[in-house]
Amino acid sequence: MDDELALVVGLGNPGPRYEGNRHNIGFLVLDELAARVGGKFKAPKGGASLIEGRLAGRRVVLAKPQTFMNLSGGPVAGAMKFFKVEPANVIVIHDELDLPFATIRMKLGGGDNGHNGLRSITKSLGTKDYLRVRFGVDRPPGRMDPADYVLKDFSTVERKQLALEIDRAADAVEALLAYGLEAAQNKFH
Repeated sequence: MDDELALVVGLGNPGPRYEGNRHNIGFLVLDELAARVGGKFKAPKGGASLIEGRLAGRRVVLAKPQTFMNLSGGPVAGAMKFFKVEPANVIVIHDELDLPFATIRMKLGGGDNGHNGLRSITKSLGTKDYLRVRFGVDRPPGRMDPADYVLKDFSTVERKQLALEIDRAADAVEALLAYGLEAAQNKFH
């Protein structure tokens, strides 16, 4: 399989206040991938905490931007430049309001669908053509503002199955790295 370096980015907000938020699913999945690599995130460099290692037979850099979500693009672009990674080898893991809880969908490119982290990355990279692993967090109940909803912790019911679903999302990232987009989609969609 291709051994080009891949940059795997998990989106979230730094700090303990946000740890269990729906918006931090990217960080949670990256924590699982870090355990699989057998590494610990190093202090932020260029705005992102990083781990270098191997996943699914590929060289990878795992990155957690330490800016807040709306400014994720700067650290992602900085890591891409530093490690000389092309957009086609960037995978961004993020929460998705338009998917039921724990539904995993992968795609290349597309719009940001109101997701400020994706908007920032697209602007900083100058392209929409990077891979996305979308983790469903469902729509907010009633008339709740989506921005408030994603900054709330997962519900008690969701938390009961969250560890299993994070593991499944990490498996999806590994399938994407090992077999490419179409084969990973066939397995997880």
